[in-house]
Amino acid sequence: MSDQTWQTIAIVVYLLAMLAIGYTAYRNTSDMDDYMLGGRRLKPAQAALSAGASDMSGWLLLGLPGAIYASGLIEAWIAVGLTVGAWLNWKFVAPRLRAYTEVTRNSITIPSFFENRLRDTSRSLRVTAGIIVLVFFTFYVSSGMVAGGKFFESSFDSNYWVGIAVVIGVTLAYTLFGGFLGATWTDVAQGILMVAALIAVPIVAIVEIGGWGSVVDGIREADVTNGGDALSWTKGATVAGIVSSLAWGLGYFGQPHIIVRFMAMRKPSDATTGRRVGIAWMIISATGAVMTGLVGIAYFQQTNATLDDPETVFLELSQILFHPVVAGLVLAAVLAAIMSTISSQLIVSASALVEDLYMIVGKKTTAKKGVVLGRIGVLVVTVVAALLALDPDSSVLDLVGFAWAGFGAAFGPLILLALYWKGLTRWGALAGMISGGVTAFIWGHTELSSTLYEIVPGFVICLVVAWVVSLVTKQDDPQVDAEFNAARVYAKSDDIEAARKEAGATA
Repeated sequence: MSDQTWQTIAIVVYLLAMLAIGYTAYRNTSDMDDYMLGGRRLKPAQAALSAGASDMSGWLLLGLPGAIYASGLIEAWIAVGLTVGAWLNWKFVAPRLRAYTEVTRNSITIPSFFENRLRDTSRSLRVTAGIIVLVFFTFYVSSGMVAGGKFFESSFDSNYWVGIAVVIGVTLAYTLFGGFLGATWTDVAQGILMVAALIAVPIVAIVEIGGWGSVVDGIREADVTNGGDALSWTKGATVAGIVSSLAWGLGYFGQPHIIVRFMAMRKPSDATTGRRVGIAWMIISATGAVMTGLVGIAYFQQTNATLDDPETVFLELSQILFHPVVAGLVLAAVLAAIMSTISSQLIVSASALVEDLYMIVGKKTTAKKGVVLGRIGVLVVTVVAALLALDPDSSVLDLVGFAWAGFGAAFGPLILLALYWKGLTRWGALAGMISGGVTAFIWGHTELSSTLYEIVPGFVICLVVAWVVSLVTKQDDPQVDAEFNAARVYAKSDDIEAARKEAGATA
């Protein structure tokens, strides 16, 4: 059999395995809480691997190695910022958010948490948050589809549209029926596959080239040819550029598809184990992605081969260095990265459509009908995102960066304020959310974004506006204070009843 046949077999086996996992999840899904949040029964390692896999997407195996290949270590500041941001997210947001969302009327989405936490009877906060989720996640899901199209185009000489169709078809199948559990369980398998591939590709490539010394020599030769300095973290960089890269870490606090994993854990204390597993996975994966880009520079320099699209460096190396069966499994890791993120984002988008928009207009529904509506929501978002993915020249990194900034600026400061400051009001949250999201959106569509990443001004403006407006509109509410105290105690004790009693005594 040809190499491509072996690789195709490996990919098909992977896709069938994902469908099998999705079917198993389908058998364990019975109501809206199951479909949207897995019944709050995720183990810490599951939450960590799922958060990591759904976080990184095709960016980890396509965007980041491609950026390193094209520009060198100066692009690695993004990985540093993300790692620090992820650690802070697990440390300060995960336990408190897990506790607070249960205390506040068992909120199962970020928009519903904002509404319940801030006692917004007007529903304007929840609707606005739901719309922001839909807008930015549509771009985010679209980035995954573009990555899927590029994957099949590069790996199998397939048509871009065929690649998109396969990715959409399989991901939609296990997400549509398996819901949150389907997305999470497949994320765990995909996260393991991704980290294994990111360890294997650079190590085998280094051995093939002749050791690390030969890799460095190859990179320096390429630098002489191209007039760059790929091994420098700072050459050619600006302060604003480094700040922009590090600022990616700010986005973690506001990413619904990541922090919803915190809400789904069994208990707040699971965040400690989850943080250790998640950050270890992230450090290994990010290091592997950076090394893949650097090794790719040396390999293509020494072989005098050309690489038309830097974002395919991981794909090309895997096909060159491995037996077709192994290469097929490595390529499956790319699909894993793409599909894990799409599935997670589709679930959160569907929850915004159904839980945060449809149901708040007074539509009552049964548990069974709620699941059906969730599946319809998944389908609607998929269709719109597919239309945005019709441009094959779209940059995966650009699409991800835009959506990441939107969520980070609109939700990030509000999550932190809601969890750690009693003084946040619904009007402060609404003003901050709108101003932060609009700033990121407008800034990202101007030349200013090439100087400073839009998440920075968006995050700062959201934080300042929310704080100032909250001070102006402050109103004492003993019930809100009691819940705040209960969440604080519950996050440390894992005993919600004891937390409520203590909070009630101190409110």
